[in-house]
Amino acid sequence: MRTIRNRWLLGGSVFLLLFGVALPVHGQDTAAVTGTSEATTAASASPQAVTTASGILDATLFTTYMVDPLDQHVSWIVCGSTASSSGCYGSGTLGPFGRASALLEGNPLVNSITRTVTRQIFVVDTASASGVVLYVYKKTDVVSSTFDTVTVTLFRTVALPLTGGINTLCSMAANNGFLFIGTDQSPQAVRVQKSNFAVTKVGGFSPPINVTAITADQYGYVTVTQGLFNSGQSGFSVFGPNGALQEDGGGADVMLNTITAVSTNTLPKSSVNPAQRLRVTPKAASQ
Repeated sequence: MRTIRNRWLLGGSVFLLLFGVALPVHGQDTAAVTGTSEATTAASASPQAVTTASGILDATLFTTYMVDPLDQHVSWIVCGSTASSSGCYGSGTLGPFGRASALLEGNPLVNSITRTVTRQIFVVDTASASGVVLYVYKKTDVVSSTFDTVTVTLFRTVALPLTGGINTLCSMAANNGFLFIGTDQSPQAVRVQKSNFAVTKVGGFSPPINVTAITADQYGYVTVTQGLFNSGQSGFSVFGPNGALQEDGGGADVMLNTITAVSTNTLPKSSVNPAQRLRVTPKAASQ
């Protein structure tokens, strides 16, 4: 766990890992994993296996989600069109949860022979009887010219070493290989490897600062932001597409993507000057 000194917070000094050089990995917690026996190789494979056919079979279909007033059930419905029909093709409900606090879809895996598109749906329950739990659902679309047959089944549950509660705010972002999840009650986030659901604690500063946001860009970089709204203390950690730490230090840095805006109302504020972090280190000839 890194220590933030006051000069980090005020001056923006930063520890930078250039060119993919990673710090030693924090101690890894074994994930408590259970699931249905219908797990398939395609469903558990790394999303890097997505073929160029991705987006062709279901490009004209979309899924919308709705959460009930108590955040205990998440309803979904698939609508859009196929080659020779349009409308809504399937619906269902996920849950019940103690409190569904964060939702995310995984990348599609496409089988052009069977005309099947498989993706995962991730739900973080911050108020389950077992603590904070990641629920992983498998959503399968079998797309014909006239119809889309949709099934959604529970695939895995993963216990997370995070502090939750009914009023807990949860943040989650992902790249191809990893999920990053945190709560505003926990001084560290966790990294969940998609291929095997191994859980590792990441980030963290001394004195402790709870996680307030997790954001990502289109290239697979993810930033875990930690900050206190009243005192101005803040810190951030940037992780690369391979899940390794790239940079950390003082300041409430976030990332932007090309699809969804980041709401500044939910972010801690920072007076750190990012220009103070500017520096470049030449690569060795062997690199």
